[in-house]
Amino acid sequence: MTDQLTLTGLVATTPRHIVTSEGLAITSFRLASQQRKYDRTTNQWADADTNWYTVTAFRELAVNASQSLNKGDRIVASGRVKVRDWTTDDRSGTSIEVEAESLGHDLFWGVTQYQKVPRGAMDDESDAEEEQE
Repeated sequence: MTDQLTLTGLVATTPRHIVTSEGLAITSFRLASQQRKYDRTTNQWADADTNWYTVTAFRELAVNASQSLNKGDRIVASGRVKVRDWTTDDRSGTSIEVEAESLGHDLFWGVTQYQKVPRGAMDDESDAEEEQE
């Protein structure tokens, strides 16, 4: 069973978009999701820890994300989560990766313009990007 996760947060890095030699479009970025908690002693909301995620989108979602998302945007991301432990020579840690199934701007923080992409346009975009490289 695959775990599903929905996150809100800030696009913390410039989204990186590539197209593999097989023609697979991939866009990835880091997402900072800051927690908030209510402090009863001050009767105010306060910032708590920040959770960091690597979000990766594939195919049409990757193309649309690369054209729509920028560093600093507040977004909603939903997808499958993978937790991985890693080790290097002198450090170790845990990374949380989200394979995005849906991405969009968080309308709590602002407004956005939506433009539907006609079917088949994604293939044209991928071809144009490959020609530029």
